[in-house]
Amino acid sequence: QARFGSGRASRFFLRHTTPGSFRVEGVVCHTSMAPSLEEYVQSHGGTRVLRRILVANNGMAATKAIMSMRQWAFLELGSAKALEFVVMASKDDLEANAEFIRLADAYVEVPPGKNVNNYANVELIVQTAKQQGVDCVWPGWGHASENPALPRALAVAGIHFLGPSAPVMHALGDKIASTILAQSSQVPCIPWNGDGVVAEIAADGSIPEEPFKRACLQSLEEAQACAARIGYPVVLKASEGGGGKGIRKCNSDEELKVGWEQVTAEVVGSPIFMMQLCTGARHLEVQLVGDEHGSVVALVGRDCSTQRRFQKIFEEGPPTIADKADFREAEKAAQRLAMSVGYVGAGTVE
Repeated sequence: QARFGSGRASRFFLRHTTPGSFRVEGVVCHTSMAPSLEEYVQSHGGTRVLRRILVANNGMAATKAIMSMRQWAFLELGSAKALEFVVMASKDDLEANAEFIRLADAYVEVPPGKNVNNYANVELIVQTAKQQGVDCVWPGWGHASENPALPRALAVAGIHFLGPSAPVMHALGDKIASTILAQSSQVPCIPWNGDGVVAEIAADGSIPEEPFKRACLQSLEEAQACAARIGYPVVLKASEGGGGKGIRKCNSDEELKVGWEQVTAEVVGSPIFMMQLCTGARHLEVQLVGDEHGSVVALVGRDCSTQRRFQKIFEEGPPTIADKADFREAEKAAQRLAMSVGYVGAGTVE
C-alpha cells in the first residue's frame, strides 16, 4: 500500500523511479504486472482511450493538472509517462521558465498579450489540438473553459473535450437560466424577481423564451416593484456580468435608481435580475463530478467567504461552519441540478 504525503514527496517518488519498479517506504514494487492504458480503459468499461492531452491553460491550473494526472497514471498504471501532455506557452510564460512548461512533454508557442490572443482563443486552441494530434483538450478554469464554442468546435474536429457539453455549459453559464433550472430541480433559492418560474432545458442548452423573459427585469419600475415585494437590501445583477462588474447592492429606491443606471451601463444589453441580499451569509460551494451515463457524485465542499470586491481570495475545505445535515441537503440539491441537465465532468455549484 503506497502512502503519499506532501506534494514534494509525491514529486520525489515520481522523479526517482527506475524502469520496471519503484520504491515506496523501503519496499520495491514491480510494475511489470501494471496494465497498459488501453487495458485499463477496457477493464473499466471504457470505450475511448485518451493518451495525448492538450492543456489549454497556463500557470497554476496547468501545473496542478499535469502533476495530478501524472500521479494518477503512476499509481494506477505504474508509469507517470503513460499520459502525454502538450501545453500552450506564451512568450511571457517561456521567459519566466514556467513550471507547467517544464512538466509537459511538448509545448507550442502562442501569441503574447491578452488571453483572447492565446488561452481564450477558441480557434487557436482547436487549431493547436489538430496540429498536435491530441486525443482531448483540458481547458482548466478561466480563459476559454466556460465558452460553449470550444466544446462545439472540438466535437466537429473529432477531439474530446474534458468538461461539460456546449448545451449544458450554455444553460448553466447564464445566471438567470441557471437559477430557473435550479428552481425546476427543487433547489432552494433565495427570493428574487423570478420566483416560481420553471422551465426545461432545450437540446441546444437554451431556456424557452417565455419563462426566461418572465425572469428578467425590463425596467426600473419593475425593479422597484420587485424590491418592494422581496424587501431591501437587494442585489441588482447583470446576467452577463462577472469579475465584480454589473452588480450593485441597493438599500433603498434611491440607491436602486442609481444602481440600475450603473449596471445597465457597465454590461450593455445584458438581461438584468434582482435577488434579496443575504447579510452575514457564507459563500459555500459543492464540488461535483458527473459521468456520461447520468450519474453525479458530490465530492467535497468549500467555504469561499473570504472575498475582496466580489472575488474570492482563498477557499477553505471542508466548510465546517455549516451543520453536516444541512450541508448534506445542499449536496443533494446540487446533485439534482447537475443530473437534470446531464452535466459531465468536474464542476462547482455555488
